[in-house]
Amino acid sequence: MIFLKEDLKRAVEGSLLMENNKMKLKNVYSLAAAVTVVMIIGLVFCPSASGQQPGESQSGSQIIEYRIGSKDLLEIKVYELPELNQTVRVAEDGTVNLAVIGKVQTSGLTAQELEKKLAAILDEKYTKNAHVTVIIREHQKIAVIGAVGRPGLYEMGGQTSLLQILSEAGGLTPQAGKEIHILRQTDSGEKERLVINVDQLMKKSNDANIILQPKDEIIVPFDQQLTVYVYGEVRNSGAIQFMESKKITLLQAVAQAGGLTEWANAVQVLVKRKDPKTGKDLNYWYNLKKIINGSKPDVFLQDGDVVVVH
Repeated sequence: MIFLKEDLKRAVEGSLLMENNKMKLKNVYSLAAAVTVVMIIGLVFCPSASGQQPGESQSGSQIIEYRIGSKDLLEIKVYELPELNQTVRVAEDGTVNLAVIGKVQTSGLTAQELEKKLAAILDEKYTKNAHVTVIIREHQKIAVIGAVGRPGLYEMGGQTSLLQILSEAGGLTPQAGKEIHILRQTDSGEKERLVINVDQLMKKSNDANIILQPKDEIIVPFDQQLTVYVYGEVRNSGAIQFMESKKITLLQAVAQAGGLTEWANAVQVLVKRKDPKTGKDLNYWYNLKKIINGSKPDVFLQDGDVVVVH
């Protein structure tokens, strides 16, 4: 049965009074007919690198639509009936209790799906073509993206550690780097970045296996393939590629280039590097003989370094 608007208002007022007068009627809603708003937490990440070789670039992207869960805070607005506007928290059983409408199951739905569900209920009982907006104001899930088996959004079940959530996400893939980044919102509203070393985490270090908080974003970067170049008096000059997590030293790069020729000057080996701030060339000279005999420490090279052996 379709109620007249005057009858509906009286029914709403009576229902709200019975709920301990917790809500006040609002008489003005100044916006034009609202376009349905979709609340999506977009997490863009490289797809799981199944069958992909280390160092290959990741192509494509995927959007994860957030699905409502218990303890989420929802703001619901009905353009035609501002008396039904309210902000509610999802109960443990996944439902919300709405004025006049009553209990509605929300768990597992996206904001857009819930909008359609509420509009259908209103269309059947109260008013035709209702415009419903659902905004997820707070959520209790953790996002895990990057080099994991199953990137996505995961619910917290009480205290949840970093290792627990990574396990739920399918663990790290072979393409994962040596660091895990956690973006966390501070009390001031800004986001801080926590960096966890993978080797320390896998040793079950209590310090590394931190307890997560709602809205944490866990990013597992893919290991990157880097390149250095070795020219001059070496047996196989050219580009040498290595994984960022493995790193490479000057001595290792020369060895991978086939070693020095008999004409090489091992006392003065030049490493040319671009200054990341100015773009200018920086020149570093090293005594490879002393590095070989252990009297000088070996040095790590950086992506794009050019080694010249005279």
